[in-house]
Amino acid sequence: MSFSDRSSRGILSCIALTLAVGCGGPAEDDMAADPDGMAEASAGTVSPTAISSGFVLPPTGTTGTPADDVTDPAASMLPNPNPTVITHWARLPNGREWGSTAGADIGPDGHVWAYDRCGGGLDGGCDTNLVDPIVKYDKDTGALLAAFGAGVFVTPHGIHVDNDGNVWVTDFAGNEAGTKGHQVIKFSPDGEILMRLGQAGVPGSGPGQLNQPNDVITAPNGDIFVADGHSGQGQNPAPGSTGRILKYNADGDFIKEWGEIGIGPGEFRTPHALEMDSQGRLFVADRGNHRIQIFDQEGNYLDSYYQFSRISGLFITEDDMLYAIDSETGGTNHPGWVTGIRIGSADADEVTAFIPGHAYQERAWNTAGEGVAVDADGNVYGAEGPGSRPAVDGGLTKYVRR
Repeated sequence: MSFSDRSSRGILSCIALTLAVGCGGPAEDDMAADPDGMAEASAGTVSPTAISSGFVLPPTGTTGTPADDVTDPAASMLPNPNPTVITHWARLPNGREWGSTAGADIGPDGHVWAYDRCGGGLDGGCDTNLVDPIVKYDKDTGALLAAFGAGVFVTPHGIHVDNDGNVWVTDFAGNEAGTKGHQVIKFSPDGEILMRLGQAGVPGSGPGQLNQPNDVITAPNGDIFVADGHSGQGQNPAPGSTGRILKYNADGDFIKEWGEIGIGPGEFRTPHALEMDSQGRLFVADRGNHRIQIFDQEGNYLDSYYQFSRISGLFITEDDMLYAIDSETGGTNHPGWVTGIRIGSADADEVTAFIPGHAYQERAWNTAGEGVAVDADGNVYGAEGPGSRPAVDGGLTKYVRR
């Protein structure tokens, strides 16, 4: 559940860090196109005066790298408020197996929404497997409450449930026929399509177009914000790649956009997820730059947080607690850091609790999801896959509050 669904939420000083650069590949969240996770930031000139005083910028014309003396706050034995792990918490309709997923949210009735990429990843996915990808579960029992969206998507990516229970989902990839994808689709709570943003199957940065939209969120007044540009975190983004936030009014009319691919304030290397706090500030998971950027609703830069690692998903609770999930870090991707869910006040760049990733099969690292949601009881839901699990073995993991 995002700000439009909640009545309250909650920034302090940034710790002096050197900007961490992006990695991962332009294809999808599992870094398939960049398995080593190494990608250089594009060089560029930015004005240090435009940056929060805690921000240490790499020298002009260089690529940003993590500071040698920066350590992962999760390494300091932070408390884990959700120690009980339930994998494969919810079941899909008709006995289907979970494929990859990267999104979850909480509706105004308190129950859990998510999506499945129709049993697979980018290979056809929901374009060829015509099953219902959008699912809703009882938060207590895990019982399936709703399912819809068959035949609409290629690859669902971000999910947001607004205050009226409408379900917004981004369709990140296009199909070969050029008839689906690169859109944001708004559904009623029972699955009726109410709105589309973007031109179906046609990526671009022109009027009415999107290019690999990652996430969507609505403000209390109905304004719509879209994080656009998944491919921007690669070493050499393809021509036409974007890294931007777009704003629309409640009727879907374009208002403005801001951002481009880069490492400076207001620039992005894959704006992967969106949330709002109680003040209406827009939090952007700038995943390729290993940071959260914070803006007002007019696109003015306010601050950046660096202690929450390489963030794929965000959630802010009614009392302004920030949950940031990291499924990609470790090895060469974000050296010295670990996967998991970092928790802290939305008012500060400080991690105060940590839910570690859990062991999975024979992997050398712990697994954590890409999407995250938190119910009213403090239980946390991780949307697992594809980076956290094989593409045909994703699903929702529930971390139960003590």
